Amino acid sequence: MRTYALTGGATGIGAAIKQRLREEGSQVIVVDIKDADIIADLSSKEGRQAAIAGIHRAASQGLDGLVTCAGLGSNATDHALVTQVNYFGTVELVEGTKDLLAAKRGAVVLISSNSAPMNQSPEFVESLCSSDEEKALSLATTLSGQEVYSGTKKAVARWMRSNAANYAAAGIRMNAVAPGYTQTPMTEQVANDPTYGPAIRDFLASIPVGFPGMPEDQAAATSFLLSEQARFICGSVLFVDGGHDAMFRPAQI
Repeated sequence: MRTYALTGGATGIGAAIKQRLREEGSQVIVVDIKDADIIADLSSKEGRQAAIAGIHRAASQGLDGLVTCAGLGSNATDHALVTQVNYFGTVELVEGTKDLLAAKRGAVVLISSNSAPMNQSPEFVESLCSSDEEKALSLATTLSGQEVYSGTKKAVARWMRSNAANYAAAGIRMNAVAPGYTQTPMTEQVANDPTYGPAIRDFLASIPVGFPGMPEDQAAATSFLLSEQARFICGSVLFVDGGHDAMFRPAQI
């Protein structure tokens, strides 16, 4: 039986990933702020350390994989909280479980976003990637919700790419999934937001394949990247977005 740790498994994409992996016969240790095996608040250093300690207790023999799905959307009004959970709650969990992943030559899948390449806040992204939490939190208060969200997701993908070779040397494959619009409780809140709702409806209408994604689509991609079938895939960002990234950035590969 494979053993995976998953952050943000209570709802949405995380819940779909949890269900998929358990249906495949794996043990899934869920970390979340509620309805989880390990209850932890990833917005604080203390919460992240508690989550890491809990994973070590639950998987003392090692992890076959880690999926970092915990996150907040662009509609969250507390931009510092978005920054803390989306970026630092991701990176510190990977770093804190590296020994467990190396023990089983495990795989990591980070959840990024197809909005990441469109971020226009390089100073914010750089502050994240340099682990300057104080500066990142300060900058977050000056940015729009979408810039904070996309910036954290861009930084997650950049961190993964920058560290993929070092982790591979320890036997750990790291990749990221970049979901496009996916129908979840979080995106439903954004769609119903009076500020973002009209833009979301236009965004939905522009999806090249003609329909929005479902959490199960992201779960299928994540399951594949964790599996032995993806053993030669390392350091990649897989866009699961119905063709949006190709439409927005046709000349970039």
